[in-house]
Amino acid sequence: MPAVPPVPAVPTVPAVPRRRSRTVALVLAGGRSSRFGADKLAAELDGRPLLHHALLAAGAVTDLVLLAVGEGSPAPALPSLGVPLEVVRDRSAGLGPLAGVDAALDHLALSHASADRLLVVPGDAPALRPALLTGLLCALDGHDAAVLADGDDWRPLPCAIRPAAAHAPVRDGLAGPKRSVRAVLHALGPAIVDDATWRTWDPDGDWRRDVDEPADLAQAAARAQQEAT
Repeated sequence: MPAVPPVPAVPTVPAVPRRRSRTVALVLAGGRSSRFGADKLAAELDGRPLLHHALLAAGAVTDLVLLAVGEGSPAPALPSLGVPLEVVRDRSAGLGPLAGVDAALDHLALSHASADRLLVVPGDAPALRPALLTGLLCALDGHDAAVLADGDDWRPLPCAIRPAAAHAPVRDGLAGPKRSVRAVLHALGPAIVDDATWRTWDPDGDWRRDVDEPADLAQAAARAQQEAT
């Protein structure tokens, strides 16, 4: 496991994080769902496709949502978010999530140059809380990237990045052998939001629950039913 970079001081975040202007979300949906055995993002969870949960959470805290899909993949059915939703495509297949980030940064540079914060979330995470996502965006103050701690380490997704600062490291990362989102974030020197802070927004750590296999979807459905009763 790569060494964890020194933890910068995390900016104070309001108890109810504020919405940011010129803030864009990127939802990654270019994976192959190989462990799931079918298109997991189209699988239904709590009355809507799995992908829609991440899109709705992202749309609740940003001014624009980008959806990154694989090269040649058809655009999925999309929900109404109340903010613009645009589709970007990986330039090449098989390059992993970093290709989606690269496509989004290119799109922003061409069409939304004023965007100064990019929230990056996986499309298979159905329990992302808007308060957590906005808190992560707030942690960007004074930094080029922000991530969430997970014990003694940190996770690369979800994350928040400065588009202008991230463009060159992302392009360099795609040219390398690993094509790692974590390596790009490490190069940006991320602010790391500690467990105690993010638990004020997501006490049970539901942001860490993604769907890789059918059993994960069944567990997510059981949790949603329990919360509804």
